[in-house]
Amino acid sequence: MMEATQDQGRPQRGWTTIVSRKEATIVMISSAAAAILTTALSVAGIVGYFTGPVTLELPLAGEDQLVPGLELESTGHYTSLEATIPELPAGPAELLAWGAVLNQVGVLAVLALVFLLAYRLRSAVLFTAESVWMVGAGGALLALAGTFGQVLDGWALGRVAEMIAANGRTPGLSHGFAAEINATPLTIGLVMVLIAGVFQYGRRLQQDTEGLV
Repeated sequence: MMEATQDQGRPQRGWTTIVSRKEATIVMISSAAAAILTTALSVAGIVGYFTGPVTLELPLAGEDQLVPGLELESTGHYTSLEATIPELPAGPAELLAWGAVLNQVGVLAVLALVFLLAYRLRSAVLFTAESVWMVGAGGALLALAGTFGQVLDGWALGRVAEMIAANGRTPGLSHGFAAEINATPLTIGLVMVLIAGVFQYGRRLQQDTEGLV
């Protein structure tokens, strides 16, 4: 029985190793490097919001922005404008900064999960309570941070578009700006939470199997 206990979590003879220790180490190094790089870029972008000038893609009221001169009797409109603002007002700058922070938190959650799962694969111990917690927490963090980060971005960009009169100024008329929300972070986050449930089920099966040895 002691021999069986000592061998728990180690690949048995005849098993196929999906990820070798060397490959897992490469994944760990790559995810750590990506975390450092993306964080540095995110910090640089946040600093730029407060120092200016800043170039932003602003939403527009699409029905008012017609494209003239199209051939083949075609019609078209555009819904965004790339504008350079010498100095952002404090309110939108803070919203954009918080949006960038939340989006980066979502990125770091995924990279941290990749790093830790590679570490678990490297040690050949995957179905643990820690693994279940890591996958579930990472998925929830990605879903929440990624979604709310986009909401703050859309709110800030709409305010900037209104401030610079991107659609012109008409007395008594205000324009609505529709923010585009990418559902990818929410979807991936929910999938990760479901995978955490699969990990929990796998852990129970592993414990049952170990109890029979």
